[in-house]
Amino acid sequence: MAPDFTISDLRHAPEFFDTVADRIWQAWWKRHGVPEAYIVERLRENMAGTGLPIALVAHRGPAFLGMASLLVSDLDERPQYTPWVAAVWTEPEARGQGIAPVLIERACLEAFSRGHARVYLCAAPPRRAYYEQLGWIPIEDGVGALKLTVFVRERPKAV
Repeated sequence: MAPDFTISDLRHAPEFFDTVADRIWQAWWKRHGVPEAYIVERLRENMAGTGLPIALVAHRGPAFLGMASLLVSDLDERPQYTPWVAAVWTEPEARGQGIAPVLIERACLEAFSRGHARVYLCAAPPRRAYYEQLGWIPIEDGVGALKLTVFVRERPKAV
């Protein structure tokens, strides 16, 4: 069954820019004292060019539902891994509707379409089972100060 929402590249849906910047800052950076202006500037990088980073937005018409990004790097401790699915977020009222898995899949397809054989993702230990259920393979545990799990997903073999 086709989803009842749209996934757009933020470059083609700039009306969601402020919301995406706010969610990234609130969810991951505010508690570390990072100014919101810094996140806004990094997100502006998504708006220029055609390479990475890419921000994807899930929406029903003008209603923002969630987001995911595809980044060159998401974990300073593992610079050898690239690219990364990151900043996966679903609005609280939209959770449980299958939005995050579709966003994650689309980010992976973006990586594979750019010639990458694998894509990485990191998550806190409580999220491990969720990503394994989506087919991600854990390759490292306890990475960095946050003790993250690093996952990999391989490009499917051609049939």
